[in-house]
Amino acid sequence: MKRSEVLLGLLRLPMDALAVSAALLLSFRLREANIDLVPRVQLLDPSHTLPSMNAYLSSFVTPGVFLFVIVAALLGLYALRTTASAWREIGSIIVAALLWLIAVIAWYFLVERELFYSRILLAHAAFFIILFVTLGRSAVVLLQRALLRCGIGIRLVISVGALPIAAIARDVLARDIRYEYLGHVPDLDSLRSIRARCTPDLVIQTDPSPQSEMTMQIIEDCRSHHIGYAFLPPVFADVPHLLEVRHLGLVPMLQFMPTPLDGWGRVLKRLFDLVMSIVLLVVLSPLLLLLALGIVITSGLPIFYVSRRVGEHGKAKISALKFRSMIRNADEKKAELLTKNERSDGPLFKLHSDPRITPFGRFLRRFDLDELPQLFNVLIGQMSLVGPRPHLPEEVSRYAPRERRVFAVKPGITGLAQISGRSDLLFQEEVRLDLRYIEEWSPLMDLWILWRTIFVVLGRRSRL
Repeated sequence: MKRSEVLLGLLRLPMDALAVSAALLLSFRLREANIDLVPRVQLLDPSHTLPSMNAYLSSFVTPGVFLFVIVAALLGLYALRTTASAWREIGSIIVAALLWLIAVIAWYFLVERELFYSRILLAHAAFFIILFVTLGRSAVVLLQRALLRCGIGIRLVISVGALPIAAIARDVLARDIRYEYLGHVPDLDSLRSIRARCTPDLVIQTDPSPQSEMTMQIIEDCRSHHIGYAFLPPVFADVPHLLEVRHLGLVPMLQFMPTPLDGWGRVLKRLFDLVMSIVLLVVLSPLLLLLALGIVITSGLPIFYVSRRVGEHGKAKISALKFRSMIRNADEKKAELLTKNERSDGPLFKLHSDPRITPFGRFLRRFDLDELPQLFNVLIGQMSLVGPRPHLPEEVSRYAPRERRVFAVKPGITGLAQISGRSDLLFQEEVRLDLRYIEEWSPLMDLWILWRTIFVVLGRRSRL
């Protein structure tokens, strides 16, 4: 570890102590002056329970500073080398301040068996602790960046191996001010040649193998010369955000997660689907009844068309429910139309001006109204509001292995491909968008896709 990293890491501790002290003293002065931070509004009465400044310093400020430092240390805020983002560190500071506040209240209530002498003072203290600690740590970061621009604390990095370094890693090393990338070398001899001129701080191997003699030699060389050694995963380098570090006992293990939609993400998505499907079915029930009546009047029964589609994980078959937009024997006539398929770029069947579509069915398809009954599929858990569109088993049987990755999540009524062109997209582009959704899923992405779907449905032309 660089000496500057150690010094700046240690500097955060006294900076936090000063910030908390300043926050507690300012809060005391504000309460003493009956100021509650609301401009031109005086809501506070004079406090008759405030102790003297000397008593406040000895009985509250000093233990309060130590308490915050302990809480912050337990939350990992004093790790000498941190990889957390600025927003995550601010979140940790907020959590530390709230835990500090809870601990103070608990002490006075459970141990002292009395209320704290000023509730507004505590509120001000928590607010100013968050503000001042954040400002203090920002000053440390600015100091570190100034030193890095002067060449102090920069980590020299070189990669080695028969494989080139992953583009994502190379881009980070090239633009991050904390690193200077010395380049890539193919073997240990080349590494030693560079080390004779300039000693790197970190060596990254791109093709590690426990059976490789070169791997063992590189590790031994780095250890004997006190150089940091690291390796990049030889697989899944294109999706590093889907790799998680787990442990088998004390042994670290890299585990690939097909999608971030796992754990609580899956639970939240299911709860959202459940609530929204119920709300939409209730709100849209008059429209659903009108559309059902229109189908009966124009082409008779049945109202619904049940399409057997492939569901999550590519195994289960689901019965996707749709308003019938074609003639009754549409599936029987499909074989006669296969030679006219206008989708030659993949396994899907699409035909412009399909003769099987009824006049009312064209209206339904124009605004995707035929797919509204799939809200029932969402309600019972077979589908999601957002996800890759479900396809027919005969289409899926012709999928390439990479294309089957879209089954990592439940199929959806709408998705990233649907708001990006759908029938106008090439099949491979549709798969690319679906995989991007699977690999980058977040609740905000779902909300954005649903919002965009409204405008896409109202503004686009009829589907093929």
